[in-house]
Formats: sequence, structure tokens, C-alpha cells
Amino acid sequence: MAQALGIPATECEFVGSLPVIVVGRLKVAFEPQLWELGKVLRKAGLSPGYVDTGAEPGRSRMINQDEFARQLQLSDPQTVAGAFSYFQKDANGLVDFRDVALALAALDRGTGLEELTRLAFELFAEEQAEGPGRLLCRDGFSTILRLLLGSPRPAAETLHAELCQAGPHHGLSLCQFQDFSLRDPLHGKLFSTYLRPSQTPNASSPGSCAVLANGTVHSPKQKGD
Repeated sequence: MAQALGIPATECEFVGSLPVIVVGRLKVAFEPQLWELGKVLRKAGLSPGYVDTGAEPGRSRMINQDEFARQLQLSDPQTVAGAFSYFQKDANGLVDFRDVALALAALDRGTGLEELTRLAFELFAEEQAEGPGRLLCRDGFSTILRLLLGSPRPAAETLHAELCQAGPHHGLSLCQFQDFSLRDPLHGKLFSTYLRPSQTPNASSPGSCAVLANGTVHSPKQKGD
């Protein structure tokens, strides 16, 4: 992945026990856990594009592991536990179903990057009491980058603050978020390389779950762990 981004693998550093690469103003996981989730779901025969998530934009819905299994129609306990462990939990062991919806959309190759980033914004943007409608604030932005790129929260929060400096608000509009994730020369390449490697020359994502538009799961050649 470092090679695909034009970064020497030796420039990897650690945040705690997590190996990360510094790309522009952002730190991203050397191999995001999203790929591991793809392995688990592919092994279970799940096509993410065919899961009706029912996540409500801008509203969290906390679910437990049993509800998670029912929603994704998973029955094997080991598979359920492995997939559920990918998501960040609250003090009660519940996960926000918006996280699940975004991860599944990212693993569905039938979802283009523009549609994916719009969905991410719609799921996590917050309605403003005063100002220009809904904005993507620090927590939502950090959650999106953690889910999609494996970015540590402190690094994502710092970047969000920098992106908001140019404007009068403490959040990003959809246009600003897509300028960052799709059209920025460096960060746009980062999103396409990590999330849609088949569209990026010389990029590969071991363990990613390639779900074609017709629902066929394509298994890329995996590298050894």
C-alpha cells in the first residue's frame, strides 16, 4: 500500500501498537481493519451490497451483537464475533449501526467513491441550530476516517481543525468534505487507493471484499500475513 501511494515502507511509524503511514496531513493505517472485515464477510459468503442496513442519516442507532447478526443475516458465532469486533463499542458493548452501514458500503464495489463519500456525510453530519444546515463536525469526521482509512482519532481531529480554519464554521459542508476526499491531489489519491484499488494502477488491498455490481464476490489474490 505504501508503494501504491509512492511512500517508502520504511517510513511507517507506530501509534501505540498500530503501524501507520503519514500521508500529507493525515496518518492512516498501513493495512486498515476494513480489509480484515472484508475477509470475514467474504468467507461467510456475504455480499455487502445486498444488506439492507436501514441506517438513519444523522441519527445513531446502537445495536448489540445479536442484533448485528440478525441484520447481516450471519449465523456462525465465530463469524459474528469476528465481524462485530471490527466496530468501536460504547461502555455497554454496543456499536453505532451507522458505522456498520458505512463499512458495508465501502466494501461494496458497486458503490462509487462520490456516492460513498456522500453517504458518509449524510450518516454523520449534524444539523446546526444556526448556520448552513448540516455540517460534518469533528466526531463524525474522525469516525469516517477511522472506519475507512484506519486513521487514529487524534490525527483525524487535528486535520479536521485545520480544514475548518479557512471557514467560519466548526464543521465541513458536503462540498468541502468531497473536495478533501475526492479532489485533493494527495488525500483524494489516498481514498481511491484504499477503497477502490482496482481503479488505481499498481494498488492492491489484501483481504478487501470486492463485490461487483451484480453481487458477485471477487476474491483478490492475498498476500501472506
